[in-house]
Amino acid sequence: MAQTAPATPRGREDEARRGAPRHDGRPPLPRALVAPPVWRELLLIALFYTAYTLTRLVLVQDGTGPAFAHADQILAAERSLGIDVELGLNQTLLQLPWLARAANIFYATAHFAVTLGVVIWLYRGRPHDYRWLRTGIMVATGVALIGFWLYPLAPPRFLHDEGFVDPVTALQSMGLYASDASATFTNQYAAMPSMHAGWAVWCGFVLVRLATRRWVKALGVLYPLTTVLVILATANHYLVDAVAGFALIAAALGLSWVLYHRYPAELRRLGGRVRGARRPVR
Repeated sequence: MAQTAPATPRGREDEARRGAPRHDGRPPLPRALVAPPVWRELLLIALFYTAYTLTRLVLVQDGTGPAFAHADQILAAERSLGIDVELGLNQTLLQLPWLARAANIFYATAHFAVTLGVVIWLYRGRPHDYRWLRTGIMVATGVALIGFWLYPLAPPRFLHDEGFVDPVTALQSMGLYASDASATFTNQYAAMPSMHAGWAVWCGFVLVRLATRRWVKALGVLYPLTTVLVILATANHYLVDAVAGFALIAAALGLSWVLYHRYPAELRRLGGRVRGARRPVR
């Protein structure tokens, strides 16, 4: 009679996923390729996002002149290339108030909710890919702060002379900057590069690469495309912003993959040095 191997106990499965020694004789995965403890990740995400938000506020310049001058540069460059699609999309969206309201809600909520959902799914379902993908989005977001500082940019919705209309104020609907309080506690001139586009393409990349179901992979393709259409049609970003966000995420993911997959031992030694430096001297 054929015999079947007993199922691996749940606790041992969890140990294998976290990089503990495997009971089947195989060596454990390098520590750099397994997910860290959840409490540490929650703390890291909270600290990183708080620092990111506060830094955006600090980078707001006293005058808005440079931001509007840069907006003129972007529009001129896009027109010369024939890719200035923002005004046409904005006018088309305003002709469909129900769709404009939906786009406003999407812009205000999906950026955070979808990204957080993908991070949680990645941590729980694909822990061996978690570290390098998480590091990629964090590096890209950190580098984006340099762009916000060096190149403040007024979004199209501020360019009323060009014919742009903010659908949030025009329709008095829910939106990211619908209230004076929400507009005050953010940097509305942090448009280059677009992290709405960058985070969306990160989510799409994760789903297309790691999901096993076709419909989830399809969502991974549709979500960043929808996000780009929304940020352009709601006059929050230019097409060049979105391209810059895509390029930044791609570069950060490529760098992170090389570091975690080609040099995991070096990363582990570096982490050990950092932890050793934090220990108090007795």
